[in-house]
Amino acid sequence: MNAESTWDLEAKDCWERLRATSVGRLAVIVDDAPEIFPVNFTVEHSALVIRTGDGTKIDAIRRHPRVAFEIDGIESGSAFSVVVKGEAKEIGAPEELRDTVSLDVSPLQAGTKNHFIRILAEVVTGRRFPVTDASTWESALSHVARAPQE
Repeated sequence: MNAESTWDLEAKDCWERLRATSVGRLAVIVDDAPEIFPVNFTVEHSALVIRTGDGTKIDAIRRHPRVAFEIDGIESGSAFSVVVKGEAKEIGAPEELRDTVSLDVSPLQAGTKNHFIRILAEVVTGRRFPVTDASTWESALSHVARAPQE
């Protein structure tokens, strides 16, 4: 794939894809190292909202609120990736919680998920690129397999 075959998505296109998707990956810092978790989410204006229980994600956000979030997918022969970077904050005020509970944020796993997190989007980037036919890689691998061993 060359640089000409990849193009940036405009912000409105990134938000359209975020609104059309319900599962993404949340990247947080745990013990000074990055960790990534699949979560469902919803878009609320220019923010993302996730729902989680006690544990690693909420503890990490409380210690290091700077997070990254990513979705990706395939549509019409091309793939896309959208990344949101920003600050995550637990929603605690009663009036905010009332509004948030009405959002459709159903967790992937069973159990008590009583923490709502809002990720305030500071940077939203995305790109699209054509999906390469799998036979391209098969022929490249067969060439490598035939190369003499040193």
